[in-house]
Parts: sequence; C-alpha cells; structure tokens
Amino acid sequence: MLTDDDHPPPIGDYALIGDGTTAALVGRDGAIDWLCWPRFDSPACFAALLGTPGHGRWRIAPADAHPRIHRRYRDGTLVLETLFATPDGEVALVDFMPPGLGSSSVIRLVQGRRGRIPMRMHLLPRFDYGAVTPWITPLPDGSGLRAIAGPDMAVLRTTLPLDQRDGATTAAFTISAGETATFVLTYAASHLRPPVAVDPAAALTATEVFWSGWSTRCTYHGCYRDAVLRSLVTLKALTHAPTGGIVAAPTTSLPEQPGGSRNWDYRYCWLRDASLTLQALLHAGYTEEARAWIGWLQRSVAGRPDQLRILYGLAGERRVPEWEADWLPGYQGARPVRIGNGAAGQLQLDVFGEVSDTLHLARTSFLGGDPHAWDLQRQLVEHLETVWHLPDEGIWEVRGGRRHFTFSKIMAWVALDRAIASAETFALPAPLDRWRALRTRIHDTVCAEGFDRTLNSFTQSFGTRDLDASLLLIPQLGFLPAGDPRVAGTIAAIERTLLTDGLVRRYDTNTGQDGLPPGEGAFLACSFWLAEAMARQGRMDEARTLFERLLALCNDVGLLAEEYDPATRTQLGNFPQALTHAALIRAALVLGT
Repeated sequence: MLTDDDHPPPIGDYALIGDGTTAALVGRDGAIDWLCWPRFDSPACFAALLGTPGHGRWRIAPADAHPRIHRRYRDGTLVLETLFATPDGEVALVDFMPPGLGSSSVIRLVQGRRGRIPMRMHLLPRFDYGAVTPWITPLPDGSGLRAIAGPDMAVLRTTLPLDQRDGATTAAFTISAGETATFVLTYAASHLRPPVAVDPAAALTATEVFWSGWSTRCTYHGCYRDAVLRSLVTLKALTHAPTGGIVAAPTTSLPEQPGGSRNWDYRYCWLRDASLTLQALLHAGYTEEARAWIGWLQRSVAGRPDQLRILYGLAGERRVPEWEADWLPGYQGARPVRIGNGAAGQLQLDVFGEVSDTLHLARTSFLGGDPHAWDLQRQLVEHLETVWHLPDEGIWEVRGGRRHFTFSKIMAWVALDRAIASAETFALPAPLDRWRALRTRIHDTVCAEGFDRTLNSFTQSFGTRDLDASLLLIPQLGFLPAGDPRVAGTIAAIERTLLTDGLVRRYDTNTGQDGLPPGEGAFLACSFWLAEAMARQGRMDEARTLFERLLALCNDVGLLAEEYDPATRTQLGNFPQALTHAALIRAALVLGT
C-alpha cells in the first residue's frame, strides 16, 4: 500500500467513476487522486495525481499496510468494487457517482465481507488544483462537515465519528462481516445551503439500474464484447449529460513521455475526438448520445463557419486559454502542468471531415433529412471550399508551423464525399456539380502531392518523406480501397518505420518538425488502426494477434490511456482516453466475431 507521502502510482493503476457531469480517478490503494468539480474542466479539488497528497486526496483503505487487492466493475456499470484482503478478513470498497441527482456526489461504501478489519479514512480537500485550503466546519445537524473556499463547497456526510486537524479529516474504524460504513461527499456552490443528504443504498441501486439499462442496448455481441462494452461505458462516462459535449479525457498533463513536457489538457470537447467517439457509439447501436452531441455542435459552432474552433468548452465556450499551474510539481515530476489548451486557435482541416462523416452517419441512422443539421453541414463544407488548399497544424496539433498535411487533405475529401452522399441519398439541396468537381480535384492533388513513389507510400505532408500513422485510416475512410497498391505500400512502410516492439508511433518525433522535444510512447489508437487496416487487407490472423495484444495492455478494469511505453510497460498520457477506446471499438467491429 502507498503511504500518504508517496507520489502517484502508475497511470494504469487508476479506475474511473463518473456521473455524466464530471469524473474521478480512484487508485488501487483506495485513494481518489483526481476530481474536478462541478464539471470535467473545472478546477480540481483532489489534485494529488499531479503532485502530492497535500494537493488534495481522499483515501479509504485498511490500516494493514500490505493487503491483497482485487478490483472489478460490476457488470455493465461504472460501479467500482475494490476488494482488500488482510490476515484479519476481507472488506470491499464500493465507489460510484450516481447520475441524474441534480448535485454531484462521490459515494464510498465500506462493506465487511469476512472477519474484522481496522480501516482508515483520510480526506484532504484542496480547491483550485491544490492551491486553496478550505475552511472546514461541522454541519449543524452533526451528520458530517462542509469544506468551503471561494465559490466551492464540498459536504461530507457519514455516521462515523470524524477527527479534524491541520486541514484534514480522518476516521479510524473497524468493519465486521455484514456491516457497511458509508461516506457521501457532495458538491455545491458555496453561497447555497448544504445539499440535501443522499441515501447511499438507494443511490447505489439507481446507479446500477442506470448503467445496466444503458449497457443492454449494445448491439455488438462478438467475441470481444466485454472489452467493447467496457469501452462504450467509458465513452458514455466522458459525455457531459447536461450539454451533450464529449471530453477527450477527464485529466490534464499526464505526460506522453516520462518526466517530459508533452503534457496537455484534454478536458475539453475536440470536434475530432467527439466525432470518432460518436461513430463508435453509433456503430454499437447508441443514438441518444449522437442526438445530444449534434445539438451541442449546432450551439457551439453557431455563427460564421470561418469562426469554427477545433475544440470547445463543455457548454461550447470558445476561449480555453492555456496557462501553467506552477505550484504543481506534475505527475512524477513531468512539468509543466497545463490548464487550458492553446491548440483551440489552430487550423486543423481534418475536423471538417470528421464532423461531416459523423453527420452523414447520424443522418443514415436516425436524422433523415433534418434541415437544421444539413444547413450546418452545408455551411461547413462551403467554408471548406475556400480553405482546403491552405497549410494547417494537422491532426496531431503540431506547434512547429503549418504544413500541407496529407491526412488533412484526405479529410477535406471526406467532408465533401459525405456531404455529397447525404445530398444524393436524401435529396437535400446542394451544389453537387461543384462539390463533385472539387472532390475529384482534392483526390488528384493528394495522390500527386502526398504520395512518394520511391517510398511507395503516402507521406505525412506534401514534399516530405516522413511517415504518419494517421494514413492507416485511408481504407477505413474510403479514400482508396485496402487492396490499392498505394495503400498496401503505405501500411508496409509504416510497419517498417513506425513500429516499436510491434506497437505504432504516430510519427518520428526526432525530426523536430512538430516544435516539441523528441520522444513519446506508442500511440494506442494508431495501433488499433493498424489492426483494423490489417483486417481490411485480409490479414485476419495478424490483425487478431495485434488486437489481442492491445487488449492485454488494458489495466485490470479494462481502461487504456493515450499511449504506452513498451520499455517500462506502463501507460502514458491522459487517462482514460476517448480516442483509444473508440479505436478499440471500431477495430473489434471490423474483426467481427
């Protein structure tokens, strides 16, 4: 077990709980080291993940320093159960966040399973990313306490006696078989009265019913159903229920390189990541989230299409300025800790393709000829007609200057192709002759400028010999079939050049062209893209071998980060990552049963 002085554990040691407004990361040691309230992108009140326990943490665990630990999610839910076994017996810690209550709560149940086990609870709330120590006072009815700082309030309710000193709240208790101790921590704005008490047992039942009912709608029943369903639940947990926005990850600044500076804030709604997430959900039978996201999209991009942003806040906010929380030492020393994301102002042409592709898929799934969605799609495509030829920062959001990225141009072709398909299928008004001509022009340009005959491969950008794993998506997107010699050459070149221990890197970071220090892990979404590309080539045995190896990289509760370090065998980057889990689902669907 970790002591309260230790640094955060490996990224893969965490599990996720959430309620559709925010999410928390729970370690194997029973510590909640990350929680932003009241939204995914709000300041954290537990930020030990990016520092020390002194930056905010809530831990419940046996007093025994070395219990045996087993974790699982209850089937089809986001209810986490951690079983601690000691020489004195066994105890289960059940962690969850009930959706739909109106106020956000973390509920922790300590259930005695065998024997008698001494337990300890240690609560150290620190608002504003660990910078602010709250004022803690007892509740008037004696049912717990409240912590207040600035606009924020967190209320802890429990029947156990609490001890408070030095800004921390603790409890020492013994749990016997058949007994349950409950802790409910609820958020509210500090100017309001303390929120109404939550019935923990009723909340647990309602939470299990919610998630189980949602999971039964999954239409995938292949041999990878468990992994697919866990990924779907994770994607649902990253959806902001009040607005329909979908975050790329619930964390910020988990490093893509141990101790490095490639640390970014992913707690926002990227059009690309959300589009790929929705495509995975739609292919698995989920349409409700797509309807909500399309409403979010229409609100967020309202106005002139030339003002399109590549990412937004959860309610469609356009300004997410990037700054550094310099008081946080970073995850295992990886600095800086960034809040906000400066990529919001970049030009990334590929987002037009991902959005158009998703709107077309939604239209064929349930929208039909919805005029509002078509008006949005048409305006975006008409703006793309004027900018597709420009250099951009690309899918990987480089900070080394704009280039003519091949994948960006391919996605411009996708935007037109899907808009044309919608107009043709649903008799929607569109300048089809002009769009068809431009679609052909873009395709010809990519094949002429983005393909290197000496390499027999498409390249990262026009006029270079660098490779890029995003080009693995060419057959999935329908730009060229998997059997085309140029596609086969590209896949082969990526396999020769961008594999590390059989896993795929996005591109060669040592060239320095991305404007960042070199070095990062293998990119898990790209590795799933390779498995899918292999399957589309008919290399099913190789595809299954790679796919199942990737599944083996999931942590003990089925979650994956953005990247993986084959040398240290650890997960890297923000966690869990929507793009990774969406790629897992798509690959599983292509692999079939």
